[in-house]
Amino acid sequence: MSGLLVAEDLHKSFGPTAALDGASMSVAAGEIVAIMGPSGSGKSTMLHCLAGIIRPDAGKVSYRDQELSAMSDSRRSALRRGEFGFVFQFGQLVPELTCLENVALPLRLDGVRRKDAARRAAEWLDRLEIDDVAGKRPGEVSGGQGQRVAVARALVTGARVVFADEPTGALDSLNGERVMRLFTAAARESGAAVVLVTHEARVAAYSDREIVVRDGKALDLERAR
Repeated sequence: MSGLLVAEDLHKSFGPTAALDGASMSVAAGEIVAIMGPSGSGKSTMLHCLAGIIRPDAGKVSYRDQELSAMSDSRRSALRRGEFGFVFQFGQLVPELTCLENVALPLRLDGVRRKDAARRAAEWLDRLEIDDVAGKRPGEVSGGQGQRVAVARALVTGARVVFADEPTGALDSLNGERVMRLFTAAARESGAAVVLVTHEARVAAYSDREIVVRDGKALDLERAR
């Protein structure tokens, strides 16, 4: 199995419950892959293993041919700051910061000067059609706008892989469609791969390929056809 990001024969249990039981998948550079499955199927566990947030009990995850579990904690943290981006169901923006400051935050943490970080953040807010919320705080914007701020934050560093866990789960269908349209267009334009966890077919339709996780296994629908 080859690709930018590869999971091989992953096993992960929480107590007596096996979340992953020999799951494998790969993601190519610039590819958008949707991980689907019913609640409790292990799809979020798969995403967290792929992102290096949790370690599998067995099996391995490789990014650019380097095994994540063999990396130091500082190297994995650096990956999550720079080469990996994250979009969560509820955005997880910092409420005390403005939307512009939220987008600029990962750049500032990586040592980028304030002025340059603000300029790059403003460019991404404009690309995601929310430049008008730059000076507002997360509590002052709509759910759809907040999710687009989260997308901008995930892409502003030039991330090579963006992990999105139910990014439209808290939105109505109209706002969800708009977020996905802008998110996937921006990711394709920047060349970022996207690993998208969802239980909604209309969200998965924005992907290039679908992986179904069930009973701890991963089935590639494209290869199964």
